[in-house]
This record gives sequence, C-alpha cells and structure tokens, in this order.
Amino acid sequence: MKTNDLTCIALMTAVLCILAPISVPIPVSSVSLTLATFVLYLMAYILSPRQALAAVGLYLLLGAVGLPVFSGYMAGVSRFVAPGGGYLIGYLFLTGISGWFVQKYSDLSLQIFGMFLGTLVMYIIGTFWMAVSTGISFLTALPAGMLVFLPLDTLKIILSVSIGRKIQKHIN
Repeated sequence: MKTNDLTCIALMTAVLCILAPISVPIPVSSVSLTLATFVLYLMAYILSPRQALAAVGLYLLLGAVGLPVFSGYMAGVSRFVAPGGGYLIGYLFLTGISGWFVQKYSDLSLQIFGMFLGTLVMYIIGTFWMAVSTGISFLTALPAGMLVFLPLDTLKIILSVSIGRKIQKHIN
C-alpha cells in the first residue's frame, strides 16, 4: 500500500473513532443509535472496499484493546459479547458490501441498494447476537434490533450518498 492509502485509512479510522462513541439510548432497545453507520457509508465513497475493511478492522482492534471508541465511549473485548457486539462484527459486512457496490456501479440506485443490503446483513448479525446474548428469540429481538434503526439508517444512507458522491468527485 502507498503512503496516501495508509493515510486515508488512518484518517477514516480516526473519524470513526470520534463519531461512533456518540450515542443516543433507545428505550426499546439494548443497543443505542450512533453515527458509526454514517461514517461506514461515507467510507464506501472515500476508500476502496479493501481500505474500508482495514479501517473498520483497525477501529475494532482499537476498541478491543481498550480505547473508548465504541458506543457510549465504551471499550474492551467484553463489548463483543454484549448485546451490541453483533453489530460491531456486522460493520465489516456493511463496509465490504457497501464499498463493493459503490466501486462496482456508478448507478445511484445500485449504490443505495448496496448500502441497504450491507445494512440488512449487519442488522441480521446484530439482531441474532442481541437475541443470543439476551436469551430471547430472533423474532422477539427483531423490533428492537432492526426495525427501530431503519428510519434513521435510511436518512444516514441518503445523506452519505449525497455527501459521499461529492467527496468522491474531488478525490478522483
């Protein structure tokens, strides 16, 4: 990798580390709303899929070793076994799928589809883990693990596509 690539990965990891901890608790869910997914959607436009996966992997590693970069300024390996741990792992899938669609297709509707597909995969992994970690069924966890986040994530996708495409033009 070139120095420029490493710098971009480090910068996007830093942005993720700064914005992801900012969270809003939701009374109906054991998982809070964060700005992490917004940053992940932007990464699809700023970084290649491989670079974005490296940035997310670095973010997860930083949080695992103790930097308070997870939701609510939490940290540690224990966050991966908490109800929100599946979403953290799901970030890798969201990033990979979204980045692949943005890189592969210039068509706006396909890029948005890729972001929703990546989000759906993240939701499934996160909701499954929420159900396992809280001892409830997947269907019982579905409203609190997926449905409550969908409206805001839809807004994040719309904003990130609008901003990301502009940033992408300046980068290229």
